Amino acid sequence: MTTMPSPTAELSADEARRIALRAQGFLGAPDRRAGVRGVLRRLGAVQLDTISVLARSHELIPYARLGAVGRKTVDAAYWTQTHAFEYWSHAACILPIEEWPHFAFRRRAYRKRPQWHHDLPDGAYDAVIKQLRAEGPLTATELGGAKNGGEWWDWSASKVAVERALMYGEVVCTERRGWKRVYDLAERAVPDDLLHDELDDTECLRRLVRLAGQALGVGTRADIADYHRLKGEQFDAVVADSGLVPVRVQGWDKPAWADPEALASVPRGRHRTTLLSPFDSLIWERARTERIFGFTHRLEAYVPKQKRIHGYFAMPLLAGGRLVGRVDPAREGTTLVAKQVSLASPKAVAPMAEALREAAEWVGCDAVRIERVDRPELAPELVSALARLT
Repeated sequence: MTTMPSPTAELSADEARRIALRAQGFLGAPDRRAGVRGVLRRLGAVQLDTISVLARSHELIPYARLGAVGRKTVDAAYWTQTHAFEYWSHAACILPIEEWPHFAFRRRAYRKRPQWHHDLPDGAYDAVIKQLRAEGPLTATELGGAKNGGEWWDWSASKVAVERALMYGEVVCTERRGWKRVYDLAERAVPDDLLHDELDDTECLRRLVRLAGQALGVGTRADIADYHRLKGEQFDAVVADSGLVPVRVQGWDKPAWADPEALASVPRGRHRTTLLSPFDSLIWERARTERIFGFTHRLEAYVPKQKRIHGYFAMPLLAGGRLVGRVDPAREGTTLVAKQVSLASPKAVAPMAEALREAAEWVGCDAVRIERVDRPELAPELVSALARLT
């Protein structure tokens, strides 16, 4: 690991928590003028996922920060006017188009790989590029079919080819139609001044470490590296020149770095009360979430049903700058169903009711039904609190 210079500041655990909340857009008045695009630029990456309960995760991210922004508005903000592109960052993510040059190191690494777990017939790659040039933008189905007709992973040659071209940077996902990727040539979809791989690997990594530090406010080596799925040694190689400064956080047992601008003023303002997607960048990294909030968060969608503790898509409740509960939601017609509600204390009842009511209205539900509360004695109070908000 890198040798740590002397910390420039010492932060209390509470100060670090508030810095993180502000950096992620949860503390202070939301920037409604910048809107969804402002959220994307601030975070640097918005994770995509196939699961849709209340809404898809990339819709829940701006909702949590801005409130009930229209869902069509969210997609339009991401995908119109070459504002964003989709690529592998923390996972499959929507990224601001300005970050295209910073991922040159990853595109180069992908190009060096001889195979992608799928054999590709001779000429298939060139045929897809030729078709996109003549007819694009196109979905995989329009390119000749996404599957061979077998199991879900049995991709067709055209699907393998276009996904390989996506990794290489010759093709870009320009939007989603019914959750299907729409592909076009990067030369058409990426602005000319950004369409290059001129930055060497070191410069790419330096810029991504700086951007991750700004998005987190303050973080450890693992926190910052994990933001764009960098390796620890990649972080070590560039952090000294990234512009981030070393800090000491009380109660953290590992060194930390902070964005200097995050240290320049005391975080103040209104805290958001909201439900969080399990894929929200505020709580991406489990160890960080436990360290900052004292809250153990785990997505249980891929856990066998009988072993789940909090539910399939449990969404943490953020209120007063703390994680104070969670709910596993579902929808039945125009009713939002809280299948399982977990509350840290009686003080969490009112914010849970507020968050459930707001989420229900946002997705077009006119009623909320509570099925189970982990503390049954709080169930009547939660139902009453919801009734008062009707």
